Amino acid sequence: MEMKILKYLMTLLLMAVVVSVAAQTQNVRTMHKVEKSETVFGIAKKYGITIEDLIAVNPEMKQQGYELKAGDTLCIPYAKNQTPQSQTTAPVTNTVNKTNPTTAPLTTNKNVKVGVLLPLHDNDGDGSRMVEYYRGLLLGADRVKKDGINVDMHAWNVPIDADINVTLKEKDAAECDIIFGPLYTKMVKPLADFCAKNNIMMVIPFSISGNDVENYNNLFQVYQPQLDFDTQTIKNFIQWFNKDYHVVIIDCEDENSGKADFTKKLRTELENYAIKYSLTSLKTNEKTFAKAFSLQQKNVVVLNTEHSPSLNATLAKLNVLTEKNADISVSMFGYKEWLMYTKVYRDYYFKYDTYIPTYFYYNDLSADTKWVERNYHKWFEKDMDADALPRFALTGFDHACFFIGGLVQFGDGFNGGKGQMTYKPVQSPLKFKKAGKGYKNTNFMFVHYKNDRTIESVNY
Repeated sequence: MEMKILKYLMTLLLMAVVVSVAAQTQNVRTMHKVEKSETVFGIAKKYGITIEDLIAVNPEMKQQGYELKAGDTLCIPYAKNQTPQSQTTAPVTNTVNKTNPTTAPLTTNKNVKVGVLLPLHDNDGDGSRMVEYYRGLLLGADRVKKDGINVDMHAWNVPIDADINVTLKEKDAAECDIIFGPLYTKMVKPLADFCAKNNIMMVIPFSISGNDVENYNNLFQVYQPQLDFDTQTIKNFIQWFNKDYHVVIIDCEDENSGKADFTKKLRTELENYAIKYSLTSLKTNEKTFAKAFSLQQKNVVVLNTEHSPSLNATLAKLNVLTEKNADISVSMFGYKEWLMYTKVYRDYYFKYDTYIPTYFYYNDLSADTKWVERNYHKWFEKDMDADALPRFALTGFDHACFFIGGLVQFGDGFNGGKGQMTYKPVQSPLKFKKAGKGYKNTNFMFVHYKNDRTIESVNY
């Protein structure tokens, strides 16, 4: 699928999804590569359409100063008296031994039909975020072309008040190999039943409640509940900051933070593993604050809040402490919310050898990140939402590459686990483990800002 096809599809979809919950289908008849000396009039005449029809599906032609050039690729719509035909793709064949998926042979079918059932509209934040995510899926679908994979993508607008069962009656839905969605918990079971019946891989990309994943063997749940994530964080904290470290927990007296429960559980585990720690407060004087730190061991500082005002106050106290006590070694252990503050605090993260537990990492300095962002702007003539973290389009890009590539390579034996993680993510790594019948994402990492001003990802 050429880039202009996807660009046109996105334009068509965004126009249509606001109107109804009907299936979004491809109205492109074919693509035409412009030859030398061809004209807009001649191309329209050749395909039996009007110039207005041609311009309508090629928005760039409306731009001031546009010139038709040899080598350009134009979308050719159906004439008004023709009926658009949806493209169909044979499902991936089930040739993989599920008992040993990591050593299974590659499938020979590289045609994948993808469905997207998400709120794709501009009525609220859910819609705008899912539109950006969907655009990332389109970019990812174009990227896997380089691996010889052909993607036929269909999308449906499924807002919060939609009856998903109506959408699932669309003829293209049952022919999908993968479906991304839904966004809302109430829609999970009917979609999961539908996918199970039609042997479709189902990917739930964002937050939902409930545990339907345990009841369906073709369901992949990307979202990690906060409780599960906190459990992983504490487990890996204990492994990393063992008896070589002295832990300093700072009470920030932030009544609006939800991290007090996390630090309470952390203290319990530290005691279980006989790892020393001390308690102090932002309100203590300089001398008392210093007594909480060890001169013999490395110190790792943990705050009981994720909020930036307390981080500011902590950094101020640490600056005074380390300036007056050169022998004190300090690292900081933060929260994934701190990644929102990276541009402001990056230098301090490096200075204090900071570790941030997370399941994603938006690295604005990465060449891969810049490549996706550049192409996003080129395709959709706007930037990603700079206030969103993680970036929704980057998430969609990673999901498309991971799941489409995995399905083609491993067929029905794809489980997204160790040995099958062949895709290098831009922002959102994935690693799945069996959860009942289905699969839950358990990806976890420490983003480590080192003193030498390099950044490493410690993956578990």
